Amino acid sequence: MANRTIKMTGKLHDYLLSVSSREPAVLAKLRKETGKLQWAQMQIGADQGQFMGLLVRLLGARRTLEVGVFTGYSSLAVALALPADGRIIACDVNEEWTAIARRYWAEAGVAHKIDLRLRPAVATLDELLRNGEAGRFDFAFIDADKANYDHYYERCLKLLRPGGLIAVDNVLWGGEVLDKTKQDDDTNAIRALNAKLHGDDRVDLSMLPVGDGLTLALKR
Repeated sequence: MANRTIKMTGKLHDYLLSVSSREPAVLAKLRKETGKLQWAQMQIGADQGQFMGLLVRLLGARRTLEVGVFTGYSSLAVALALPADGRIIACDVNEEWTAIARRYWAEAGVAHKIDLRLRPAVATLDELLRNGEAGRFDFAFIDADKANYDHYYERCLKLLRPGGLIAVDNVLWGGEVLDKTKQDDDTNAIRALNAKLHGDDRVDLSMLPVGDGLTLALKR
């Protein structure tokens, strides 16, 4: 039995998708449109979106958070997995990209599930905490500016109930977490959060080689 993750070649990944991916047409359409943008690499893959939808269903989630919307693929994948009364509070600052997201949320019939807050995410998360929302959310996805990852993590952890799950994206950062010559703020912030979570006894932890690296932290 292998004691490490198999090397994912292009052909093997294509096979994985061929026997696993159940991407709805509206998500595929959004992924195709986003692929034409300059910052298309910021979009999560179809396999990660499907995995997140599965996590939401396993949790029985109804109230979720998203920090970093981009064109809305991850929020749409989660919204499709939520029950009819499920809700996402989605945080972003870019009106142009989230305008694309709004179109697809409406097309998929889930716009009523998503409350988009267009301002810095820390302000939104702090407002939720001030309003007594601590411990009332089931799931949070963090995929925004890396320098603020720790701020987002700490606030989301307070907002989640025990047994709630935080998913943190880009934790392997294209492999640059290993490159000691990379000392920019984003790379160092990811390294610091990865090290912090490894020793954080408030959560149960697993880092997965999904996409650009996905950490799952289950609040104890």
